[in-house]
Parts: sequence; structure tokens; C-alpha cells
Amino acid sequence: MFEFLLCSLLTIFPDYLFRRYVQGKRIGREITLYSVWFELRWGITACIILTVSLITLIFYFHPSTKSVTSVFRTVAVLPETGGRVAEIYVKLNDKVAAGQPLFRLDNTEEEAAAELARRQIAEVDAEMTVARTELIAADGAIVQAEAAVKQAQDEYDTQVELNRLNPNVVARREIERRQVALEGRKGGLTAVLSNKQTLETKIASLLPSQKASAEAALQQADANLAKTTVRAGVSGTLSQFALRVGEVVNPMLRPAGVLVPEEAGRTALVAGFGQIEAQVMKVGMIAEATCIGKPFTIIPMVVTQVQDVIAGGQLRASDQLIDVAQLAKPGTLTVFLEPLYPGLLDGIPPGSSCIANAYTNSHDELSSPDISTGRWLYLHVVDAVGLVHAMILRMQALMLPVQTLVLGGH
Repeated sequence: MFEFLLCSLLTIFPDYLFRRYVQGKRIGREITLYSVWFELRWGITACIILTVSLITLIFYFHPSTKSVTSVFRTVAVLPETGGRVAEIYVKLNDKVAAGQPLFRLDNTEEEAAAELARRQIAEVDAEMTVARTELIAADGAIVQAEAAVKQAQDEYDTQVELNRLNPNVVARREIERRQVALEGRKGGLTAVLSNKQTLETKIASLLPSQKASAEAALQQADANLAKTTVRAGVSGTLSQFALRVGEVVNPMLRPAGVLVPEEAGRTALVAGFGQIEAQVMKVGMIAEATCIGKPFTIIPMVVTQVQDVIAGGQLRASDQLIDVAQLAKPGTLTVFLEPLYPGLLDGIPPGSSCIANAYTNSHDELSSPDISTGRWLYLHVVDAVGLVHAMILRMQALMLPVQTLVLGGH
């Protein structure tokens, strides 16, 4: 209607003035309700053609859509492991901070595992102390064995020397016995040296490895124990939280509630424009929006991202063939709009429905020195008619509460 009134000022109205003041025809006589088409046929025809052209020009180069929403995603409150609720720290609709405890599962088994790991660490430490004591005892045993070897060696050497000076003084059997005793002493020395080496290896490698394993088991037990306390992943509002002590929760089937992040839906709007606008929508375009959650307000925005695929055509593999006719419904071009200035989306409830306009800007092309006169005039017309769409959006912002509260029957 607004476009028709505008076009009539350039077509029907001048035609009427010509008929009235140049041809001398008057309303109610030559120009009547029955003869208005014949008298003003040129102006009416031109007005209809100009109106259709203007509407096409406006809606193509300055697209509009009512499929705009401040989309947000919630965070499910889920434990990392299943269990029975033992303690609850918050209530429904509480404001929680990131990392704040929400509830705790029964952790008897996890605490027992952690205590067992601590006892194993203490046991390894005690074995380390005993091994060090045994190492000192081994040093003493080595000294004793070395002394015994030295004594046996001296006795053997003495018997050999006496036998060399006088073979009749020492019996051959006695020398053999001394030799056997010497070899036995050397074997005992080797045994205590090996025992010392074993203790050193145990202190240097085995016990530290056992302690590291026990410490790793303690860390795992502490991690499992920490999982029994469910914390808020982000700051936000706790919704649909009707948990009770004794209830069983499961990370796959039974979430405890929903957490709505503080910044949810307050950073951008997601709009669905017609597919015909795919060649017009560009990143950086200026846009405007008005939302039901914040009436009488025009929010200046900018296009920050244009999705290069149409969601309506997506195909998911399954055990059934997909008929293309099932995908015949045309989808929309998903566009992300962000406010030009911080805080402009404050006060708009996440999930609000909005209306948005995007405006084509030909400033760079108009500034080119190589542009032709016809192209220059055409681009000026395209940029100028964006004002009409901006006026329409403001009229919609004024009528939106009336349509919702009065005409909508709410």
C-alpha cells in the first residue's frame, strides 16, 4: 500500500491534474466513479507497473524477513558418571557461576579407592625405609664377608707356604680343605654383593615405580571422586532443575536439568532470508531489526556471516531411499546479524521473534571513476528506495504490539 501511494504521486496524480486543469474535466461530471478507469487509464496502468517494479526492486536489493530469532543453546546438567544423588547445593532458577557445585552423587566407592591408593603409597614409603635399612645391613655383611675371605686367603697362603718349605709338615688334604673354605668365603662375598645390588635396584627403580603407580592410582581415584560433584560449566540460570536426594541420574538418559548461559541469545540474531537473496546478501551489509521482546525499538545491525548452504536440502544417510519430493519445500538462507554497538540486544529475552531488513550498499561502486552514467543513476535509485523499506520497518515496529496484543487476541 505504501509503495502504491508513492507511485500514484508520480502517475495517477499528475494524470488527474492534466485531466482536471488542462482538459477541464471535473470530478462528478466527466470524471465519475464509472469513468475513472477510462479517464485515468494511463496513470493507473503506469502506477501498477511502477508499483510492481518498485516492490520487486525494494525486496530484492533490500531483503526483509520475519524469520528472525535470537537463537540460543542451553547446557544440559549431566554428570560424567551415573549414580544416586546424595546432596544438592542449589535450587530451581538459581543464578550460578562457572565451576559452582550443583549436586553430589554418592561417592563411597570412589573415596574407598582413593583411601586404598593412599595406603599403597604409605606402604611403598615404608618399604623404601626398610630397604634403606637392609642396605646398611648389607654393607656390614659385605665387610664381614671381605674379612672372612681375607682370613681364609691368609690361612690358605700359610699352608701353601709351609708345604713349599717342608712338604712333610702340612698334609695335602689340609691344603685342599683350606682352598675349599676360601672358595666358600668368596661365594659368600659374591652373595652379599649381589644382595646389595638387588637392594640398590629396588630402591632406585622398583619402589619408585610402585610409588608412581600408586600415585597414579590416587590421581585416578581423586578424578573419579571429583566427577561425583557436578559443577556448572558456564555462568547462567538453572532451569528445569527438579532433582531430589536419592534420585538416580545418568549421563545418557536422565539429565538433572538445563543451564541457560548468561550470554545466550544476546550476541547475535539468526535470520532466514529467501533463497532468491543469495546473490545479494553479503557480509558487511547494514541491517535493522525490531523484536517482539523489545517493541518500538529499531536495532542497527550488521551481517557478519552468510551460511553458504541451505539447511532444507541436507541429506542424512539411513536404511531408506530419500525421495527428492520430500525435500521440495524451499529452505531459507541462514544469515547471522550482530548489533553495531555492544549492549543493543540487552533486554531482549533469548528466543524472541524479530523482523529484520538488510540494505544493499553501493557506495564503493558509486565512488569508482569508471562507472557509467546509467549505472550510476541505477545504483542511486537502488540505494534511495532502501529508505522506503526502512520506513516500512518502522511502521511494523509501531504496529507490532497492536497486532500481537489486540489483533492477535493475546
